[in-house]
Amino acid sequence: MPSVTTSQQLCDGVLDAGSFITWDTTPVQLPMTDEYRAELVAAQEKSGVDESVVTGEGCIRGRRVAVIACEFRFLAGSIGVAAAERVVSAVERATAEKLPLLASPTSGGTRMQEGTVAFLQMVKIAAAIQMHKEAHLPYLVYLRHPTTGGVFASWGSLGHVTVAEPGALVGFLGPRVYESLHGERFPDGVQTSENLYQRGVIDGVVPMRWLRPILDRVLRVLSGTSSAPVEFDPAPALEAIPDIPAWESVLASRSPIRPGARSVLRHGATTLTPLSGTGQGESDRSMLLYLARIKGTPCVVLAQDRTLSIGADSFGPAALREARRGMRLAEELNLPLVLIIDTMGAALSKDAEERGLAGEIARCLAELVTLRCPTVSVLLGQGTGGGALAMLPADRVLCALNGWLAPLPPEGASAIVYRSTGRAADIADDQQIRSRDLVSTGIADAIIPEFPDAAQEPIAFSQRVALAIAREIRALTLIPPEKRYSMRLQRYRNFGLPRADAL
Repeated sequence: MPSVTTSQQLCDGVLDAGSFITWDTTPVQLPMTDEYRAELVAAQEKSGVDESVVTGEGCIRGRRVAVIACEFRFLAGSIGVAAAERVVSAVERATAEKLPLLASPTSGGTRMQEGTVAFLQMVKIAAAIQMHKEAHLPYLVYLRHPTTGGVFASWGSLGHVTVAEPGALVGFLGPRVYESLHGERFPDGVQTSENLYQRGVIDGVVPMRWLRPILDRVLRVLSGTSSAPVEFDPAPALEAIPDIPAWESVLASRSPIRPGARSVLRHGATTLTPLSGTGQGESDRSMLLYLARIKGTPCVVLAQDRTLSIGADSFGPAALREARRGMRLAEELNLPLVLIIDTMGAALSKDAEERGLAGEIARCLAELVTLRCPTVSVLLGQGTGGGALAMLPADRVLCALNGWLAPLPPEGASAIVYRSTGRAADIADDQQIRSRDLVSTGIADAIIPEFPDAAQEPIAFSQRVALAIAREIRALTLIPPEKRYSMRLQRYRNFGLPRADAL
């Protein structure tokens, strides 16, 4: 186990030198026994602070941030009424001053000396943090060793981004309590930061010495403004797009050397911060979730990685739950959401059915189409079935020249219609799945060219995709939010109906 770091060590390691300014005032005075009062005095002498929480503000590379940090030497960082009041006051001040908030708990949980009243402090802390997030302000969490109990189950688990110290004990039920109640040790290796990261509960394991540059990178996205406007070329007219047969696009999209989502991010985005999992104990490697800047524009990126969507790693319910986490992030932070679609389809398995795949597709559709933030979807290559549809209904939909969208792979549709896979090319034409058809039917808004095939120009194509995304985001931000939201709902409400100009 790592040694316990102090609140002072945290501030010294993360904040610009000399920038910390305390927000702390004298703790709330409560009725208490003489024994408890003596414990508080002893804790003050041991720790050098007057409560288990230190609050204030400082700067990270010149950017103001609010800070809340537990002090474990003060009664094991436990939270009672006075400590909770200090936490809530700091959260409320950060919200009022529109500051990003960094919270770094290290705590045994609720202060037992104050009983049930202390236990209920979790409620007001959670409420204050939720109000901070509803103000579209970042809430970042760095879990230090150890973090357990009500602290982990309230403000330790509500971060937009949550990372932890290497080797830290992190869990709801303290191992000593478990052993006392059950007469046996808690299983080894469960309540560790590394295990929680692998299970998709937290986003990473970060040594203190790396925390400052990572927080700076995150804040440049979450609290950053767009760079100076870039002049974008208009989307190419449909007449200028090559008339490629649908089956040729299907084959091109399946090329093992075709650039995928990772290539687009590598060559077209900056300030990349990967996040991990659903935050609820699941992770699917086929779904990528990033905070990023695309051509200077801060955004949340959700991307399907088709190279990790085959066989045992097929796109499953956890991937869609991770997608919904990305949608919530974009909504809470008021950032544009970019969705990159490239999938052979969702998993067809007993496990996927029992873990609610159909329900997750439905929830993705419902949440995505009703998000208030700007949204751009990109059909980068294969767009098969509900796994593709779940990430499609955005304000603007782009399609690579050889991208396509279909209810099933053409071979599967051919098997249903003709009882043979041999007419896949015919069914691909009949179903109008290719990029030109998607634009003609109003499913997609513009085509991203390939010259002649993305596999032959991976870097140039990836940069072209990024420019197209940035162009659409910039255009969307010029539309009043309520009008943009109404336009999106109307678009999908009327989709498929005869258009007035066609009557």
